[in-house]
Amino acid sequence: MTQTRTAIVTGGSRGIGAAIGRRLAADGIAVIVNYAHGRDEAEAVVADITAAGGRAVAIAADLSARDGAARLFDAAEAALGAIDILVNNAGVMTLAPIAEMDDDVYERHVALNLGGSFRAMRAAARRLRDGGRIINFSSSVVGLNQPGYGVYAATKAAVETLTRVLAKEVGARGITVNAVAPGPVATALFLDDKSEEQVAAIARMNPVGRIGEPDDIARVVALLAGADAQWINGQVVRANGGMV
Repeated sequence: MTQTRTAIVTGGSRGIGAAIGRRLAADGIAVIVNYAHGRDEAEAVVADITAAGGRAVAIAADLSARDGAARLFDAAEAALGAIDILVNNAGVMTLAPIAEMDDDVYERHVALNLGGSFRAMRAAARRLRDGGRIINFSSSVVGLNQPGYGVYAATKAAVETLTRVLAKEVGARGITVNAVAPGPVATALFLDDKSEEQVAAIARMNPVGRIGEPDDIARVVALLAGADAQWINGQVVRANGGMV
């Protein structure tokens, strides 16, 4: 398999990020699998990709740290050369009513979901090759306004704004900037602390009668990363089966 482009996938060790890494590699893209803590999981994704004939490297970087994005790009370029694609997937979600939200939890959301996404976008705007792709992650809860999701949704709404602005700032270089906003997806981030009955009730809210799978989202990212999406720019794709 010949790779012509290289992608960084933040939060790439499990769930949606791992599915994205595997899919991009299957499309002939070399992949940096970024992780903050899950080294074994990240190495397992790399092993899957290399076993299938692709090229991948796992790189640790905490995107909530102020220097995390810069360190990630430095290490990625040292490992695989110039970067073409950033998939800005790393995030955290802890739910609580606004009146009950703890300051530390709030600040963790802001540091990673907003700060980490912003700094990775900034690094990509400075360092991606012309014609590149920046694919951010929002959430369909931005449109649902559900109780308990206030802080999480607020950080994702901010990411959507940054996406639209950055698209206008780097478009002259042929770099597109879009966001994917999944609905409920069967990952640990979503399933933790939910009963089977709660998951089933959420599935019934969807016109197609199920929650999403990581591969559903990976397909959307693969489209946005590919040549067929060069005229899609500054958009938020609500990949949720029609829930909102």
